[in-house]
Amino acid sequence: MSENIYEDPPGEEKRSSESEKSNEDFDLAAIYVSDAQYNRNICVDTSPQAVRLYLLYNHWVLKVLLYVFILVDLCLAVFEDPAVVPLPLWATMLVELLCLFVFTFRLTHYAKVIPREKFWKDPKNICIIVILMLTLLDMIIYGALKASDQYGVRWSRVLRPLLLVNVTEGRQLRRAFRSIRNALPEISYVFLLFIFSILIFSLMALKLMGKRGLKTLDGSPYFTNYFEIVFELYVLVTTANSPDVMMPAYNSSFFFAIFFIFYILVNTYIFMSVFLAVVYNNYKKYLKEEIRQLVRVKRQKMVRAFSVLQEVSEQGGVPTVNHAHWSRLVRRVQPRMSNAHRELLWSVLDHQNQGQVQFVQVADLLNIEVITLKSRPHPFHSWFPALYSSTPCLLLCRLVRHRAFVILYDIIILVNAVFIGLDEDNPLISYSEWMFLVLYLLEILLKLSVFEPRAFFSRHSFWNWFDTIIVICALIATIINSAITSSGGYTSRQILDIIFILRVLRLIRVVDSIKRFRTIINTLIRIGPAILTFGQLILVIYYIFAIVGMELFKDKVKFFEADSSDPEKSFCGNPQLKGTSFAHLNYCKNNFNSIVSSFILLVELTVVNQWSWSWAWNSTYYECFLYLEQLQVPASKKYRNFLFIKELMTCFH
Repeated sequence: MSENIYEDPPGEEKRSSESEKSNEDFDLAAIYVSDAQYNRNICVDTSPQAVRLYLLYNHWVLKVLLYVFILVDLCLAVFEDPAVVPLPLWATMLVELLCLFVFTFRLTHYAKVIPREKFWKDPKNICIIVILMLTLLDMIIYGALKASDQYGVRWSRVLRPLLLVNVTEGRQLRRAFRSIRNALPEISYVFLLFIFSILIFSLMALKLMGKRGLKTLDGSPYFTNYFEIVFELYVLVTTANSPDVMMPAYNSSFFFAIFFIFYILVNTYIFMSVFLAVVYNNYKKYLKEEIRQLVRVKRQKMVRAFSVLQEVSEQGGVPTVNHAHWSRLVRRVQPRMSNAHRELLWSVLDHQNQGQVQFVQVADLLNIEVITLKSRPHPFHSWFPALYSSTPCLLLCRLVRHRAFVILYDIIILVNAVFIGLDEDNPLISYSEWMFLVLYLLEILLKLSVFEPRAFFSRHSFWNWFDTIIVICALIATIINSAITSSGGYTSRQILDIIFILRVLRLIRVVDSIKRFRTIINTLIRIGPAILTFGQLILVIYYIFAIVGMELFKDKVKFFEADSSDPEKSFCGNPQLKGTSFAHLNYCKNNFNSIVSSFILLVELTVVNQWSWSWAWNSTYYECFLYLEQLQVPASKKYRNFLFIKELMTCFH
């Protein structure tokens, strides 16, 4: 998944020697600048045909289509066995075949825009080719097995999320994976020391409490099996079984609590803190190296763009790019940029007013967000000038712009929050909702009468859009609910749910009134792309584990509805779960019977609260050992005895 090391493309010297700049020159320079702006490290062939194909390759429509088909490919797990919504095998196969065709076309397109030797040396391209071939092979084998009524496994589904990592547009995700991969060696030493600490504490626990005849709440022997102790103490690090695991020993003697407290201090607080520090420092170190490489490549791209468009004055001197060429280049890189914005960037670059500029920093300037404020008269001022300039209207404008107006509506929102928390079946509370809706609509209308509408609903006015959409949606939902209630004599539960959610969302508007809160929210919005990158990384990991879990454990645990009278409901459809905490706590829905339930189960494991009970096979493991205890295999030979291994495999199957 490593990126190419950028080298001089063929034909660069020839282009840089031309005095007249053709359209191809500007296309090539625009490619270099765009790559530098978006941190693309791609060695592009400089032939005119390859340049045109590369411009098409980076078109936003093709990128959106690629991500749509990747999403469709990943969502096929919803319809494949085990399915949330079952579809015929031929239907899912045809959709996946279409996705493979799109991925192949996209890869072929990419192969046409870079030199052939670069294409075959890039590991991500090889990875995509291998994934496509293995997927096609798996589809053929699985289809043949199903056609002959044989059991088959779709093992290639685990490779689907790797396409998200290895497509050209997934460079941010690849950098995150590389940083994690490079940090793993240093992390492994801390992890091994952590495991060694757990093993030492487990051995101490076995010697301290194993021979005292202590019993758990269900009467089972307490801390007599070393491997069970290791597992319990490992769970204790996540605090999921605290203080349950310590209570039998604590009930026996106060001094045993010292052992567990010391264990928690060492492993949960000290080791986990050290582990986090090592992860952070190593990840930061390798991420800095990635950023250095990005900066180096960006400067190389800008140097190449400069070499394509550079000019030398008749008197000699430093090569530069004049204003006309620079403007033409920027129009190709960002066609939607206004003239005022483009001239502003030129004035920043040409700070000495020489009419020429060295534009190595152009890519960085293009990434700076510039907000253009246009002063427009209010439409009412043009339509009704006398009325809009009258004393009552001017007074109204002053009132709406005043800070007290904002405070008044914040108080109204807080009062509305109190009414939301009260019983909605009370007629007074129900009718008050109309009053609040009228007040909110009045607020929006007053603001629109004072502030210019296009400025009020500008692209950067997030909270104005938020308020208006929430209020209008709440009004529509309330009207629909009232119409249904009056006509049919009942209330739609779904519409009521929507109304309640919209009512609560209105309370978020208070955040905009508090400067500190607004700063935090704006910061979260700005770091959204970085959060999205790591969200994709988590999605890849979850998807792989979910697919593997579905293939291994589907239908091992079954969920029954509350009104079901099936006798298997008490043990989740698995006799080995009879009498276990898993079945008793009704965790039957925590299974790998579909992609949705698999993701929910993995989220529960990530949160770690009672994760050991959410793991169904922990209970099966425990039941198997109870079964093996009945075989009366000598403890000293238990883990070396062939009979034990044989019976263990029989139990799990």
